[in-house]
Amino acid sequence: MTESADTPDGRKPRRRMNYGEGREALLNAAVRVVAQGGLRRLTYRAVAQEAGTTHGLVVHHFGSRDALIEEALAHAIRTSLNTSALEPGTGKVADFSVGVSDMVTADPDIQAFQYELLLESRRRPELLPHLRALYDEYFDASGRELARMLPDGAGRPLTRLVFAALDGLVLHQLVFGEPETTDAAIEELRALLRLLVDAGHGTPEGDA
Repeated sequence: MTESADTPDGRKPRRRMNYGEGREALLNAAVRVVAQGGLRRLTYRAVAQEAGTTHGLVVHHFGSRDALIEEALAHAIRTSLNTSALEPGTGKVADFSVGVSDMVTADPDIQAFQYELLLESRRRPELLPHLRALYDEYFDASGRELARMLPDGAGRPLTRLVFAALDGLVLHQLVFGEPETTDAAIEELRALLRLLVDAGHGTPEGDA
């Protein structure tokens, strides 16, 4: 007779994690907890249970719930920026925001976490400066890539408009699914960007 790998209450047994692995695992667990249950469910114990580790390890790494929220938010933005295709760096309209629907499908929790925090900032204004600063990274990445594409560059209003379109599409896919709708809408956005390129009497290098 072999011993079950699960604990008596059905949860997986906790495992010991080294410092680096533990911090990353806890941030990912915090994102999942908030994405699935909202910010009010974010406690040391909920994160520890989701990560399969101890309550004390969460306290050791972050010290306070506010620090955990801020670091999880920064982690979510970094992860999204690395996978968002907002700034492929090619200056090609055809490359802009390729793979957005796949990004949402592959990791919906990281996107849902950010929307949960945005809504929570209406009730907790102390979150707003962190969200504003971190979302500025999205705007900056979008603006740099638009400047590569458009002969006359891209001002702040156009950058906000383009990013708002992408942000709304991500939110709609989270709620309604339909990644093919996201893809079709982004292709229409690229068509509009090509019109702006043509109006500027120039073609981005390497983009036909």
